[in-house]
Amino acid sequence: MSYKSLIQDAAKTIAENPKWNGIDAEAVARMRLQNRFQNGLEIAKYTAAIMRRDMAAYDADPSKYTQSLGCWHGFIGQQKMISIKKHFGNTDRRYLYLSGWMVAALRSEFGPLPDQSMHEKTSVPDLIEELYTFLRQADARELGMMFRDLDAARAAGNAAKAAEIEAAIEGHTTHVVPIIADIDAGFGNAEATYLLAKKMIEAGACALQIENQVSDEKQCGHQDGKVTVPHEDFVAKIRALRYAFLELGVEDGIIVARTDSLGAGLTKQIAFSVSEGDIGDQYNAYLDCDEVSSTAEIGNGDVLITRNGKLLKPKRLRSNLFQFRAGTGADRCVLDCINALENGADLLWIETEKPHVEQIASMVDRIREVIPNAKLVYNNSPSFNWTLNFRQQIYDLWKEQGKDVSAYDRAKLMSVDYDTTELAMAADDKIRTFQYDGAQRAGIFHHLITLPTYHTAALSTDNLAKEYFGDQGMLGYVAGVQRKEIRQGIACVKHQNMAGSDMGDDHKEYFAGEAALKAGGAHNTMNQFSA
Repeated sequence: MSYKSLIQDAAKTIAENPKWNGIDAEAVARMRLQNRFQNGLEIAKYTAAIMRRDMAAYDADPSKYTQSLGCWHGFIGQQKMISIKKHFGNTDRRYLYLSGWMVAALRSEFGPLPDQSMHEKTSVPDLIEELYTFLRQADARELGMMFRDLDAARAAGNAAKAAEIEAAIEGHTTHVVPIIADIDAGFGNAEATYLLAKKMIEAGACALQIENQVSDEKQCGHQDGKVTVPHEDFVAKIRALRYAFLELGVEDGIIVARTDSLGAGLTKQIAFSVSEGDIGDQYNAYLDCDEVSSTAEIGNGDVLITRNGKLLKPKRLRSNLFQFRAGTGADRCVLDCINALENGADLLWIETEKPHVEQIASMVDRIREVIPNAKLVYNNSPSFNWTLNFRQQIYDLWKEQGKDVSAYDRAKLMSVDYDTTELAMAADDKIRTFQYDGAQRAGIFHHLITLPTYHTAALSTDNLAKEYFGDQGMLGYVAGVQRKEIRQGIACVKHQNMAGSDMGDDHKEYFAGEAALKAGGAHNTMNQFSA
């Protein structure tokens, strides 16, 4: 409803209740507008529709890819969206990512944990709810300041300014954006996956990212020891997510199917197969096996399979895991992706060991031979050494082209000594265009950085500690933080306002009129930041 219609609706309701004569219709309309989303399911439906529109726009024009940054606290997510609106005027094609790694490292009651699904599963939906609480508060705060400006324009008799502000209120862009939420490997079987998915959707998640690792052996995608599951097991969890979305009425819900097969050389079980060439047989075809020619070669507890009429013994490790043949990771990724899309997934995620557009494209090209509109979510991970990777890519390209690279030591290209060289500048340019290039060439619809604020918090804290506890003292904070906040227009320099003090004053005035005791008077030190 529009601002004016909300006022009219509230006025009608108040008029029907004579005892409510102390209630102001415009104040009610303002509070309703500041509380646009009533629950997480409303948010999930709203944001799912945004993602579906963005996916269609990308299919029509790959330059319209989407982006997000990972979050571990509601305040962090809120500040990202406030900054995006400040710098770009809207939140178009910009989302938030909820990283399971950061939940494990920063939000578990056990303390910091590795990314192995050991943290409390409820901490993920709790963070989704927290993020949307902060994003909704950002809406309320921004609208509250607009309402104050409107009142000031009316009090000054400036009708043109008042009309301008009313138009801005009508066209207000919410800070509420899609969250792609990491459900790891489902924290258990398909039923456990379904139950957790419902909690995450009810909290507001419109997109759930699930990986094809064994739940109780789950590892971070950029570490060793990853163990995948047969396709039927993974499809059961994809279906569990879809049932959760449909049960809760979020029919546009997005499922991101992630494959870790590129770096996973192990499986916990041999896939069930009914006939040659079925999906189980295709999975088993990549197992590393020894051919068996006599019963004497069969040991106690050995498992046997047949392939092309031959009797084979898959190699089993002391851990009771079976290993895949070396060099089959890319082929398994392609099979994983096609099977996931054919069984209800909407987007793909291929976890790689380095950021290399052509490596990603080499797999996506094969997937698109079967499913032409296949699209990826890609992890622009801080686990990669971006500087070294791209300098080495340029070095290798130049060497292939016959260009003289004798001035460079490939193994030491991270050195600061190379920072001003032609090679380093060429590498930085490729880093700058990586997301655009990936969207155009490799089908990457959504680019995210999983752990940005984990690293920015550590870096800024190190800089502050060095200055504040060193010779600079208080100047370390003032010059390094506050002065920059003021001059860059960072909203939280007025931290009382960010915490809701001004909105509280508005409510006090609604409730008590002229008797309201407000915090934002002449003696509020936040007024110093208006200078």
